[in-house]
Amino acid sequence: MRVLLTGATGFVGRHTLPLLAAHGHRVRAALRTASEGPWEPAVVGDIGPGTDWTAALAGVDAVIHMAARVHVMRDTAADPLAEFRRVNSAGTVRLAEQAAAAGVKRFVFLSSIKAMVDESRPAPLDAATAPDPHSPYGLSKLEAERALAEIAARTGMEVAVIRPPLVYGPGAAGNMRALLKLVATGLPLPLGGIRNRRSLIYVGNLADAVVTVLEHPDAAGQTFLVQDGEPLSTADLVRAIAAALDRPARLIPVPQGLMALAAALTGTRAVFDRLAGTLTVDDGPIRNRLGWRPPHDLATGLRATAEWFKATRG
Repeated sequence: MRVLLTGATGFVGRHTLPLLAAHGHRVRAALRTASEGPWEPAVVGDIGPGTDWTAALAGVDAVIHMAARVHVMRDTAADPLAEFRRVNSAGTVRLAEQAAAAGVKRFVFLSSIKAMVDESRPAPLDAATAPDPHSPYGLSKLEAERALAEIAARTGMEVAVIRPPLVYGPGAAGNMRALLKLVATGLPLPLGGIRNRRSLIYVGNLADAVVTVLEHPDAAGQTFLVQDGEPLSTADLVRAIAAALDRPARLIPVPQGLMALAAALTGTRAVFDRLAGTLTVDDGPIRNRLGWRPPHDLATGLRATAEWFKATRG
């Protein structure tokens, strides 16, 4: 089928492109500016409530919408929520409305686990978990999901949503790249006492899940959580990263309560919460309903991530 892919030059998009081609799909990439690549280009400019998708959608069978204003740690926007809504909510609605009008059969939306929660949760998130986001990013993603459900009900266009947790792999930024840099120093880390659990997904596995959801007839109208497999503690993740980097994992078992107190006193509580919090997902529906299994294991994913990191760190 002919697929319009937004975010084709982004982290997940770059890994999804070759998989779409391998499955025989013809990809048209929605681009901000003209760019060479393994795609049929469609320049649409910035994504927002006024974007004209007419030419990009002509002759398209399906849309995979990955482009978004992503979660940032130090947002400089005067009104972050308004800016997230402009791109992630209103921009998605604009694309979906025009896609339905153009006769697009299926619309796959890459959302985020942050559309459900922003903080750690002791119990696994599943289809029955009531979404309760508080961050501008999470709110904008949930609003987009709900608008897509309304558009699907009204127009008959098939919509499917994927909510990934922390994504790692070659090209990863944010928390994962920061952890790679930290482990690569070989310095002792006071993380040995953390007994949390975190779900992760390798970008190659996420790309495979996206293509599965695009193609499988039973994905229509569904929202899927995805992960690699068994969740890891932060300490176990550090050990796995260290092994992939061929570095020692020097973990000091500092009591978690003492670390929390130190973080509160030093103004780094948000960083500590990301390292120590528990956030796991139940991906049973995509495995049972669609028969999806991640094609790459953790060791393979981290090894690829480590090779990229070592090659690009300068």
